[in-house]
Amino acid sequence: MALIHPSAIIDPKAEIAEDVEIGPYAVIGPNVTIGRKTQIGAHTVVEGHTSIGIENRIGHFASVGGAPQDMKYRGEPTKLVIGDRNLIREFTTLHTGTIQDQGITKIGNDNWIMAYVHIAHDCVVGNNTIFSNNAQIAGHVHVDDWAILGGMCGVHQFVRIGEHSMIGGASKLVQDLPPYVIASGAVAEPHGLNAEGLKRRGFSPESITALRQAYKLLYKQNLSFEEAKKAIADLAAEKQSTEAETAEKLRIFHDFIAASQRGIAR
Repeated sequence: MALIHPSAIIDPKAEIAEDVEIGPYAVIGPNVTIGRKTQIGAHTVVEGHTSIGIENRIGHFASVGGAPQDMKYRGEPTKLVIGDRNLIREFTTLHTGTIQDQGITKIGNDNWIMAYVHIAHDCVVGNNTIFSNNAQIAGHVHVDDWAILGGMCGVHQFVRIGEHSMIGGASKLVQDLPPYVIASGAVAEPHGLNAEGLKRRGFSPESITALRQAYKLLYKQNLSFEEAKKAIADLAAEKQSTEAETAEKLRIFHDFIAASQRGIAR
């Protein structure tokens, strides 16, 4: 049986699993679906065409599924989709998408989203990420699995953040951040490999050593961007026969930088 506080306002058209908990003065709109064992905090508003999976915990005063802060938006029925087991803390704002993109904002599974975080329209967030307090990402940003965003960092629209990367606190990121890399600064610049994070996630010493090589090829060898891409692709090919796992991680690094539209943070 759902545990809904008597002061909560639930639209009768909302689809709410039987064991959802909804706190005092929360407001749930008509086009909302909430999966089992999810908890909605006091005074939180869940609106728009929003789907929330199972076992999420959403803190009080969060704004979930609000209209995008985009002047081109004209009330189209765009969506916000949240996966499973996410922790979304108080005063977080999560917006639906726009028709100028795919019309959907997506948040995956097992993410740790701290207080006052803003995830704008059309963003795509993977799994197991950490958004520290007041991290802010603009529209159309993609954040891949296991990325960490430091407190009070700001990310420009359309930027991509690679898997296992890390942005330092109070940093501004205006270009794509490759996988496995740490960046920080008033305008974020790379400061080496996220080696400690990779060790904690089970990366082999061989993989970390090879990724250090790839990082140096991109940032330290005075190669042109095209030369660096080729050198990293060659390194991945060299490792394929003896270290297939390492070769795959190198390919992820190479393919990310090769696909960059905004340019790589340098």
